[in-house]
Amino acid sequence: MTQPLSGLKVLDFSTLLPGPLCSLLLAEAGAEVIKLERPERGDEMRSYEPKAGVDSANFVLLNRGKHSVSIDLKSSDALAQLMPSLKEADVLIEQFRPGVMDRLGLGYEALSRINPRLIYCSITGFGQHGPRAKEAAHDLNYVAASGTLSLTAGSDGAPVLPPALIADIAGGTYPAMINILLALRQRDVTGKGMHLDVAMADNLFTFQYWGLGNGALGQWPATASDLVTGGTPRYQIYRTADNAYLAAAPLEDKFWGNFTALVGFDEQALSKLSPGSAIAAVADAIAKQPVAHWEEVFKNQDVCTSRVLSLEEARHDAHFNARGLFSHTVTTADGVQMPALPVPVDAAFRSSDRSRPTPALGADNQILNK
Repeated sequence: MTQPLSGLKVLDFSTLLPGPLCSLLLAEAGAEVIKLERPERGDEMRSYEPKAGVDSANFVLLNRGKHSVSIDLKSSDALAQLMPSLKEADVLIEQFRPGVMDRLGLGYEALSRINPRLIYCSITGFGQHGPRAKEAAHDLNYVAASGTLSLTAGSDGAPVLPPALIADIAGGTYPAMINILLALRQRDVTGKGMHLDVAMADNLFTFQYWGLGNGALGQWPATASDLVTGGTPRYQIYRTADNAYLAAAPLEDKFWGNFTALVGFDEQALSKLSPGSAIAAVADAIAKQPVAHWEEVFKNQDVCTSRVLSLEEARHDAHFNARGLFSHTVTTADGVQMPALPVPVDAAFRSSDRSRPTPALGADNQILNK
């Protein structure tokens, strides 16, 4: 089957994570992606540790199946070199601060005049306009600014560092991908491209749908007070006797009834306790047995309870490997091979070539001369 994005050309001026992961998804669905990198050093992520050959493992995972062109965007002839590619590109991705691409002669208004069909996607932290548009920030700052970080809490009640780059991926990569596809579909109808303003901080508010709904009714959420912030025994992390952890989420009554019975409680008696007392009672019961005991007790039961796995354990879990999550590979520019990054692109849309390379810096400079 022909891949859905075959024939599309993408120019990716972005670095690090949000933009490169977005162009990876496009490449996995068949698009030709040309990664524009600065000479000598390239994308800063190439230099990260640990290394998989000459480049970092991070870079290798995010840039599978792309081309690399090394070019100094500030040079006097950069625009002339890029012009043939700019005229025929379908999508452009950039994540500079607002105004930078304009100063380089690569802003949307300038490029839309030479390529009216261009889908121009700008990914930034706070968007193309607004009081904070040019503020220097990273993932953690966007999570903090959107109110999301305030709803995490450690044992001392202070916010804790998120274990994933939520804003970059959930607020940047995925909305960019969604809107690029929507814009391409609209272009099928209108024949015209457009400028997409993807603001990572903006897009995090979607994840707080429940908190915003509560807040609209005057019940703003706080840590350890609401359904998904630790205010109920039905949505908790419990420590076991051997210092392992169980993630328990038996929210619905049928699951909660099963869970309480298996742990050894009378559901009606437990419901008469305050939330804090009920949490403490369940925690005390769970803490009396090792995690293996609880896994056996909960096995094949509808209780919505899982052992907290390490990333290494999860990577080798039989379920995920049976689904083929790590069946694709990536080969570095100097021949090192490793499992490719699992991506949320259905297997039916991905290339039948399960092993695709990551480009060496500037390996495809000849593309500009075609």
